[in-house]
Amino acid sequence: MRRIARVAGAVAFVALLAGCVTRSATPSTPVTAAVVIPTPSPTRPPARPPTRPPSHPPTPTVARPCLGTPPPRPWAHVIWIVMENKPASAVLGVPEAPYLDRLARQCAHAATYFAVSHPSLPNYLALTSGSTQGVTDDAGPASHPVGGPSVFSEAAAARVGWAAYAESMPSACFHGDTPLYAVRHNPATYYTSLASSCAAHDRPLGSPTTGPFVRQLRSGALPGFTFVTPNICDDMHDCGVATGDAWLRAMMNTIVGSRTYAAGRTAVFVTWDEDDGSSADQVALLAVAPSVRPGTTARGRFGHAALLRTTEAMLGLPVALASSAPDMRAAFHL
Repeated sequence: MRRIARVAGAVAFVALLAGCVTRSATPSTPVTAAVVIPTPSPTRPPARPPTRPPSHPPTPTVARPCLGTPPPRPWAHVIWIVMENKPASAVLGVPEAPYLDRLARQCAHAATYFAVSHPSLPNYLALTSGSTQGVTDDAGPASHPVGGPSVFSEAAAARVGWAAYAESMPSACFHGDTPLYAVRHNPATYYTSLASSCAAHDRPLGSPTTGPFVRQLRSGALPGFTFVTPNICDDMHDCGVATGDAWLRAMMNTIVGSRTYAAGRTAVFVTWDEDDGSSADQVALLAVAPSVRPGTTARGRFGHAALLRTTEAMLGLPVALASSAPDMRAAFHL
């Protein structure tokens, strides 16, 4: 039995060995290497530049009232301040008027600007209607009722509105004179078409720092066109250039320091009704607005009619009262 078992084991071992030899002799099937295709990464959008806040035009200040910003179309407010009886040579570049000299350098002035006539009243009528209306004296509204249109009636018809503020006027639309108030310097009182609305629109000024004008200015309620008349001391008529210069400094600081002016749609013109008879009626005109380029000297021959025409255009009014006069908007960047 043991012998049979040994024989059986040997046979099994030989069979096992034969199987191994057979497998080794069988050629192996070549293995193809797997090609790994990389998965593309998600495409990233190009990096965006950092978002910048929207740019805003610079804000004018008392120290920098004129900046050369783009002019608006139309303007919301045009303010005239009319002084008295001084030639340009008496108010610009003189030691008595340091503020006016600085304002001309900060903003703009006209190189040659002329009044219309003598005395005062014909100039005020020409400024506001484009004609002296044949008037050659300074008599009051009772002597010279003026029919026809004016910048005041144009502004009313276009619904941009108007106002006149006269310093030291005792009551609204006052037709007389007092020691400090001269009706000839308040042209709205002469136009018969304004008679029914004059008291509502032609008001006492107050002062450069308080009163009806300043309240309207600070509340944002000024109309499109505003005519400002200082009293006959502050306008340089009866008092010196230094007095008028100080008054203008206070008034302009109030205007330029207001939110109304800072909004960028208010322009101010300062001029004189006539000279003192010494310089062929050449007077000063200063233009103050955020769009005015500092240090501008406007070249060309201008006058009261040009100021009227320019104001009509700025406010979007019909250019009818002084259509043949030059437009000063380009000269002053308005």
